[in-house]
Amino acid sequence: MTAPEYFQLRAFARIDGLKLFLLWVASFGCYVAGLRSPILGVVAMTLAIATPFFSARLLRAFRDYGLDGIISLRRGWAYVVLQFFYASLLFAIAQFAYFTYLDKGYFAQALTQLFESPESAEAIKQMGMGAQISDSLQMLRTMRPIDLALNIMTSNLMIGCLIGLPIAAVCKRNRNQSPASPLG
Repeated sequence: MTAPEYFQLRAFARIDGLKLFLLWVASFGCYVAGLRSPILGVVAMTLAIATPFFSARLLRAFRDYGLDGIISLRRGWAYVVLQFFYASLLFAIAQFAYFTYLDKGYFAQALTQLFESPESAEAIKQMGMGAQISDSLQMLRTMRPIDLALNIMTSNLMIGCLIGLPIAAVCKRNRNQSPASPLG
């Protein structure tokens, strides 16, 4: 990959990382609100599950408009990893700001109430996970906002590296391949 190709890859990944970040912020916002409203929890999970499909759509757009319809597996994977890197970095900043200035213990309190509800408490008791849940909630209450944000950032980066390869494999196209359809 030449220097101009690398700059192009990074530029598209930055812009598309911003789009992915916006999807994640919407999902996180719905998740936090979904701790009190179950329908928003479903919306949050739907948005989170949409991440690989959204990323593949962005990769196809980069392939078709930035690279004239041709992309290798390696370049596609690099694009997805960079896209997740930029989105994760922005998302970590947003989560740090949320947990520092807006949350005021709401997240940990809502999770505690959720796990202490009669239905959840019974399910946790049957699975024998009472001590683990209690320890996890205590750890969540004592973590600093920067620790939460960095843990989630690390998880997002690892997920991006793992799912980037299958996404790149599905979206790669060689010079001798013709597009299957105008959308694909």
